[in-house]
Amino acid sequence: MVSGRWIETGADLWKDRARSLQLRLRDRLRVAVDHHRRRPKIYDGYLSSTVERWLQRFSDFRRDTLPSSSTLYRKKVSKDIDPEADSVLTRMLQAVAVPVLGNVCHVFMHGLNRVQIYGAEKLHQVLENRMENKPLITVSNHVAAMDDPLVIAALLPPSVILDAQNLRWTLCATDRCFRNPVTSAFFKHVKVLPVSRGDGIYQKGMDMAISKLNRGGWVHIFPEGSRSRDGGKTMGSIKRGIGRLILDADNLPIVIPFVHTGMQDIMPVGAKLPRIGKTVCNYHFEDGE
Repeated sequence: MVSGRWIETGADLWKDRARSLQLRLRDRLRVAVDHHRRRPKIYDGYLSSTVERWLQRFSDFRRDTLPSSSTLYRKKVSKDIDPEADSVLTRMLQAVAVPVLGNVCHVFMHGLNRVQIYGAEKLHQVLENRMENKPLITVSNHVAAMDDPLVIAALLPPSVILDAQNLRWTLCATDRCFRNPVTSAFFKHVKVLPVSRGDGIYQKGMDMAISKLNRGGWVHIFPEGSRSRDGGKTMGSIKRGIGRLILDADNLPIVIPFVHTGMQDIMPVGAKLPRIGKTVCNYHFEDGE
């Protein structure tokens, strides 16, 4: 009796471990797990076989037709989804604001801090030799509130920063960067797109990012979706937004991932202004397409 109870307890323990591992894999990689479970048949007088067949058909319809919250599906995005962003006035303001902000951030990082860069040649080569209409996506970990623009500006030579049209687009939460008309106007004119927390990967902000890719643009994204809570010691789970950008772009993008460390010393959690005099920024690029 004791051994039977021990065996039962051990089986429950392994079952719990297997379930825990399955949940971690699903949350970490956002893989839709389909157990192919069928609805149990009920023949004991409560439902007729006809009703059960209709229930099964409805279940099949939902699975095959309706998009699941845990499943990626293709969504066509027009290049002209945001006419206001393509207006002459907006482009003129971006042509001024983006280089000014970029060069200020570049001087701050290289002049008031020490920057170490490894392998940035891959990014520079792509920016200089990328074919027309070939989209580019860069992805990195997210440590501090000002990773973008400080990190991006530190990676690029000033000559590249002056070319506002070919510089990156990025995304920022509406409750952080677009709280009022003033901040909204500023971030709009430094090529930041609004995304709403909780609205999923098929919201307008993601569509706008894909429309930029469809025009051959460059989009930088933090695939974790939020900043690290432990100063960059660990990475959070990768969200599915990066998958949708690659999947729904008209042309297969070039994807360049990189990781950076030290921004937690320049802009610690809770700090209002970035700090100076830090030897903190190390960038390690990897090749990827």
